[in-house]
Amino acid sequence: MGCVVSAPKNDIGNRRPKNVGEVAVFVPGLRIPNPVDFSLPLGDSMSKSLVERLSALRTRIVVMAGQEAPTATKSRRKSATQHGGSTLADLQQALEDYLPVLLGLVKDGSQLQHKVQFVWVNQEDDVEETTLSNAWYEVLSILHSMAMLSLSQANLLLLPKTSFDGYQPKISEESRRTAIDAFLRAAGYLDCALRHVLPKMPPTIREDLPVDLSEGTIRALCLQALGQGVDIQLGMAIDSTKATLAVKRRLACEMVKYWYQAQENIKDIPLANGWGEKHQLFVKWKSVEAKAAAYYYHGLILDEGNTEKSHGMATSALQAAEEFLRESKKICELFNTAPPLSRIIETAPALPDFALALKPDDYQLPSVDASWNDIELKSVQA
Repeated sequence: MGCVVSAPKNDIGNRRPKNVGEVAVFVPGLRIPNPVDFSLPLGDSMSKSLVERLSALRTRIVVMAGQEAPTATKSRRKSATQHGGSTLADLQQALEDYLPVLLGLVKDGSQLQHKVQFVWVNQEDDVEETTLSNAWYEVLSILHSMAMLSLSQANLLLLPKTSFDGYQPKISEESRRTAIDAFLRAAGYLDCALRHVLPKMPPTIREDLPVDLSEGTIRALCLQALGQGVDIQLGMAIDSTKATLAVKRRLACEMVKYWYQAQENIKDIPLANGWGEKHQLFVKWKSVEAKAAAYYYHGLILDEGNTEKSHGMATSALQAAEEFLRESKKICELFNTAPPLSRIIETAPALPDFALALKPDDYQLPSVDASWNDIELKSVQA
């Protein structure tokens, strides 16, 4: 039913950036496929053309993913590959082209699913390279990669663009709507993995999956994508003059549920290295931040009541919001400084030394008023 071989310290997997730049969406370490020879295990069972097609499609992914993965979370639009100027969208398309051909190996319970040893590097696990003789493992890795690329796309869309007009950089409504679509796609890939792929794998194989493909991690990522989608919806509602407090509160409360469930799914998973610890901090940060927003809008609505009790509850809710906000800022800093760094903390530079331009007007005390002359004379005569 498939064998498991794990090996540490794969060269590709060790290409982890020390600094991923500013992020709006945390994208865990992408999975990177190692080359696989289809001809030996499948040569006697399939046509030569189909074997060659499988090999070509997967080799394309190996080449592109090896170049894209180390920089996918950085705030850049392109990274060069051997195919020339490849983008995340190109890699996404390569994965989508490969998946339907790959599914032939598992069609109707085919025994072909156990013939090929699929090798992937997983950056969130101490054991970085995992080999499994099970085509469902390959399908699972492909779906995971497609989801991570969608999250990477959302990250790029939600990073403020440089402004040339002197105003604060803003994220356009079009970018935010496109990001929501990317979050929903990512959640869809992961939900498909949970419902249609993991159940097809025998328990022994599921137990030996690398930590980034464990059911808890995949479920947490799915909930994270949905939570960030609601986060963007809330931001758009805040900017809208038509959105009521009730709508904002509902969105904030939905966000709390998504992030709470994501945290519950990921908190006990042994994500021991930098990627995993940073992922857990991101989920914790967003969970506390969501509570701050929910209590804030709940407090505003309670404050509209006309009773002493409602005002008291409103005060308590707003105080809770302030406390959660302070806590979220602390966790945010922990997240940003956890490796790989997502924000460089620098000391303030020295201020330039300018000569002081303004000087006081020259002012002299006036002469004593003449009326004092008579007083002085009388004083002398006395």
